[in-house]
Amino acid sequence: MAYEPRKEDKFSFGLWTCANRGRDPFGEATRPPLDPFTIVRKLGEMGVWGVSLHDNDLIPIDASVAERDRLLKEFKKTLDESGMVIAMATTNMFYDPVFKDGGFTSNDGRVRSYSLHKVMHAIDAAVELGADTFVFWGGREGTEVDLSKNHVDSVKRYREALNFLCHYVKDQGYNMRFSLEAKPNEPRGDIYFSTTGALLGFIATLDYPEMVGVNPEVAHELMANLNCAHVYAQCLEAGKLFLVHLNSQKYARYDQDLRFGSEDIQGNFALVHLLETNGFDGAREFDAHPYRTEDVDGVWDFAMGCMRNYLILKEKALQFEADPEVQEIRAANDGACALWEAAAGGYSPETARAIKAESYDIKAMAERGLRYERLSQIACEILLGVRKA
Repeated sequence: MAYEPRKEDKFSFGLWTCANRGRDPFGEATRPPLDPFTIVRKLGEMGVWGVSLHDNDLIPIDASVAERDRLLKEFKKTLDESGMVIAMATTNMFYDPVFKDGGFTSNDGRVRSYSLHKVMHAIDAAVELGADTFVFWGGREGTEVDLSKNHVDSVKRYREALNFLCHYVKDQGYNMRFSLEAKPNEPRGDIYFSTTGALLGFIATLDYPEMVGVNPEVAHELMANLNCAHVYAQCLEAGKLFLVHLNSQKYARYDQDLRFGSEDIQGNFALVHLLETNGFDGAREFDAHPYRTEDVDGVWDFAMGCMRNYLILKEKALQFEADPEVQEIRAANDGACALWEAAAGGYSPETARAIKAESYDIKAMAERGLRYERLSQIACEILLGVRKA
């Protein structure tokens, strides 16, 4: 089958994506439960490389130590039999009522302490499963009533928690890094660190910034009306793009978590082009949900659709790169400049004097057409399937 996923594509799904039962704030579930073992086996048969999980996707929040150990052992066996790995693990600090005012930023110090307790146990379990990336999404770290919290204290508390956990990982000798995920709102009215840019700035203030990166999500960036390719590019250039969360979304809506490629096809194309032409080698993880209209068979249609759409867009991105007319336009716009190259190589007084003394014909530079209309049209024709390779 064309566009059939393979392990080397490094596709990953969160257990929660396929386990989603179609429940929403206005309606009950439309699908029966799918257990983690069934999900892993089925995805493994489909060529998926890895899965990700919250602690409570596998281990109930009130599980005994014996039950925890049994589930971890059985899940590890299922992963091995399916030829799959853990792309990342995370902690559910949003579902249980104890987190109604946040975890690390709760006003209640006992809740903050319990959050550390829960995360440390989840990190231990993640290491047992072979994970080397641990994600933090602070879905309840925020407010509906701004006067309910001192926001400066909230930022400090989040930093204190992450610093403590970085030290814990080092103290245990774990090969583990942290990845932070931004979202502007939902389920809280406003969530702290609402954009990926805010997280990049925050990471620089941590005790071990080299241990911490980000995993931006398409839907979350579009909820903030941002350009996904630009956001991911900044993270990639900074060496902080630890993994990517892929889905689709209509601009400025609630978090829809639609099948990757089902909306904003140009934006998805630009994002795949960025990842595939700039050396990103991390997991391509889908964080989306099947439509509420689907039965269990539809869940697997959803999963295959995410992967096929990525592979189709990857093929078209490489076609765009190889197109002779695209290369011609780029070459014509590649205005080499020795003075700029000297400046880019580092400051020197000589280069500064040379640039200041140079004469620039700004009228001629301004009058030159760049043919971006043509570049855009070529991309459209490739996406619409009428431009042959």
